[in-house]
Amino acid sequence: MLIVLSHPDCAGHRPPADHPESPARLAAALRGLEGLNGIEHRQAEEASDEQLRLAHGLEYLQDLERRDSAGAAEKIDPDTWLGPGSTRAARLAVGAVCQGVQAVIAGSCPRALAIVRPPGHHAEANHAMGFCFYGSVAIAALAAQEVHGLERIAICDFDVHHGNGTEAIVAGKKGILFISSHQSPLYPCTGDPDATVGDNIVNATLPPQADGKAFRRLWSETLLPRLDAFRPQLILVSAGFDGHIADPLAQLELDESDYNWIGQELRRVADRHADGRLVASLEGGYDLGALERSVRAFADALL
Repeated sequence: MLIVLSHPDCAGHRPPADHPESPARLAAALRGLEGLNGIEHRQAEEASDEQLRLAHGLEYLQDLERRDSAGAAEKIDPDTWLGPGSTRAARLAVGAVCQGVQAVIAGSCPRALAIVRPPGHHAEANHAMGFCFYGSVAIAALAAQEVHGLERIAICDFDVHHGNGTEAIVAGKKGILFISSHQSPLYPCTGDPDATVGDNIVNATLPPQADGKAFRRLWSETLLPRLDAFRPQLILVSAGFDGHIADPLAQLELDESDYNWIGQELRRVADRHADGRLVASLEGGYDLGALERSVRAFADALL
């Protein structure tokens, strides 16, 4: 069984019509789940202030709420728009991942998938960027550690863009391992495997035009062994599908079979070390057809 957490109000964050991070992404991702057996849909709830403050400063949170309530959309960085409904959508995204963690720890189901937007892995402690406001997966990891008492939590990020925000929030945190594969060079120009960030940070890069064979080899030879050696009690996944060959924002050449493969591999590690506990959250993926097919392939692997 797979718990799927979402909420219609995640579509209430509305950048300009030509923006790639559109409400249509939510509908496309949910379409990808239609007809799959073994899914239990649950409605997401907003994250609490206490949960948000695990990763973000109070002044930053208050500033976003103030801008949201002002009643007009505004550009708060070159890529990121905020307007009425944005913070509710982002709170629901965080809440969905945290609910998934709570569900798998309680034992009601070993795996959960948050179909939410906006994404979160670029959001830093006091800075929104790259379509992201709150670090959803980073917050869920901190909650798993501080609220639920887990000692070893792994975050695996296969979005085509490096999750700089997640990295910045969890770098140096004992008991949390962050593993990322991403295209380089590409926005946000972070995630150098040779950079000294913290012993708990593992970055690996793929060049433009790298295909599924290169992606699978990178995970099989470099990232999955490190994950396996960590023996996580919980695996969190920043599931970005913008490495697909059809995606307009990057230049990798993956397809939906590669997302099925990584889902199976992460599930196997979870089964070995974490009683199957795995919670994934939607990050990128901006071609609607590719997103629909990729979400379906990934969810099918988790089932």
